[in-house]
Amino acid sequence: MEKLDKREYCGWAEEIYQKICVKMKAQAQRVGTDIPYIPENGRYKDMGNEGIHWWTNGFWPGILWQMYHATNEEFYKETARGVEKRLDQALNHYSGLDHDVGFIWLHASVADYRLTGDEEAKERGLKAAGVLASRYNPAGQYLSAWNGNRPGHMIIDCLMNTPLLYWASRETEDPRFALIAERHTDTALKYIVREDGSCNHIVILDPVTGEFTDNPGGQGYGKGSSWSRGQAWAVYGFVLGYKYTGKIEYLEASKRVAHYFLANAAITDYVPLLDFRAPKEPVYYDTTAGAIAACGLLALAEVVDIFEKRLYAEGALKILKAIEKKHCNWNPEEDSIVDFGSAKYHREEDREVPIIYGDYFFIEGILRLLEKSFLIW
Repeated sequence: MEKLDKREYCGWAEEIYQKICVKMKAQAQRVGTDIPYIPENGRYKDMGNEGIHWWTNGFWPGILWQMYHATNEEFYKETARGVEKRLDQALNHYSGLDHDVGFIWLHASVADYRLTGDEEAKERGLKAAGVLASRYNPAGQYLSAWNGNRPGHMIIDCLMNTPLLYWASRETEDPRFALIAERHTDTALKYIVREDGSCNHIVILDPVTGEFTDNPGGQGYGKGSSWSRGQAWAVYGFVLGYKYTGKIEYLEASKRVAHYFLANAAITDYVPLLDFRAPKEPVYYDTTAGAIAACGLLALAEVVDIFEKRLYAEGALKILKAIEKKHCNWNPEEDSIVDFGSAKYHREEDREVPIIYGDYFFIEGILRLLEKSFLIW
């Protein structure tokens, strides 16, 4: 596959990378092995005591491992390992874990193993993969998302957890993990992606028969709407599925959702709305959806035909530039880079605020442009 010439993007990306280096060095020294989520008054608080199982807890070590790979500075590695060891509190308490173990341990332990070959990190990653595989429902061929009285719920986000299973199959030479990931992706393609490239967030399947029962509203505006972060998960998740399986239908799904995402993002100058099908007023944005989608678009640009590459690479660049111009905080004395991230449409406290995964995907996108990143997924 002919590579995309990224030289024309590198000048701007290099400038932003230098800002990232200044900001992350100051932040890493300040935050250390705390586990951040949303800053308050410019400072992160530690999530590790009250929310050790929270799905975003891997993104800080993910940032640290990306920075270690890009800079080769040992401080990032040692800090990331400190967080990784703290996360053993979660890994050793099975009842609190759900499908988001991929988000956590791909970034914490699998990243460590990929970069350093550390055997303890590998064991943590394989244990997490076993937890994820245990959530597979063979009747509906899907990974159950959450705990509690919701055994039939599957969500679009889980496509980003499945790379943990592909990795585990490769490491153990056991195809079962990868087969679970593939079957789940097939089910997501069947029930979550709509014909126009929009997506449901949640689908409910009967946990005994596997039959479709409902597609309720999730973290977007409501039933039948188009939560932009869900769209972004689909862009990136399906192209990752293609990377690991070679199934062309996954690539086509990623492209279809990407076209839908880019068309909608263009309307708001490439900073996406929180939901593409919400009422005109009030207007809410979600920069995290943009940063995630940008990484997925750059991943697409790496695998499509040479004549298709520019569409996805230019789209990613427009999104990253728009986020940087309007919503980035480069003050090294304050925590977090990307503002205006939104977790849920109907919850004010985490709407249009800095969120740790917005920073992770923004940094990954910049490093991708400069070919300084490594594939955490």
